Amino acid sequence: MSGCYGASMPSSGGRVNRGPAAASGNRQAILDAARRLFTARGYHVPLSAVAKEAGVGQGVLYRHFPTRLDLAFAVFEENFAQLEAIAAEPGADAFGRLWDRMVRLTVESAAFVEMAVDARRSMPDYGGVERLRALIEDTLPSARAAGRVGAGITVDDVLLAHRMIYGVIATAVDPADIEPAVRRALELLRRPAGGDRPAGGDRPAGGDRPAGGDRPAGGDRPAGGDRPAGGDGAAG
Repeated sequence: MSGCYGASMPSSGGRVNRGPAAASGNRQAILDAARRLFTARGYHVPLSAVAKEAGVGQGVLYRHFPTRLDLAFAVFEENFAQLEAIAAEPGADAFGRLWDRMVRLTVESAAFVEMAVDARRSMPDYGGVERLRALIEDTLPSARAAGRVGAGITVDDVLLAHRMIYGVIATAVDPADIEPAVRRALELLRRPAGGDRPAGGDRPAGGDRPAGGDRPAGGDRPAGGDRPAGGDGAAG
């Protein structure tokens, strides 16, 4: 739907490339720069900007990360590490903590979802979505059994809600609209199925009136109408 994203930090463009001997340091500088710029400017930020932010040449960047996806996978692998650590903790509340973190990662960097979308288009065998699905499958049943989420909530519902949150973030005109929408999304999966009302709505089955309406069966008059059988006169 990296780990904890901080606020955009000042450019480290003054960093000096110290050559092949500093390959490990250069790689980490590229990852740190990419994390900052993916958060601040989105997944499709120019890679030349990432190289400049890291203080290395573009050739150095491409030597470590030949494609945008290679770079993104390395940056966002920490996201999965965090989610996997949460899912590995026992207890019925593991799903709630997993869901909270999934949402927060999406809010803090929608680039995480953009990367997954790009990967699915470019790499049919990309397994990121399956990894996320597996984490939900591991934690959702206990949450359902404990009544933490609605009994009818499925893994596909969770993944759909995650995509909806991304849609809110990607289309929001006013950033102030994002947080209230996200809070509602977080609560959606915690609300018992059917909402706060008893199943069937607020009214007893059949509405507020007893079965058959307000009148006794047959209406207000005795069976046969107001007149005795046979009409107004005596029989015969």
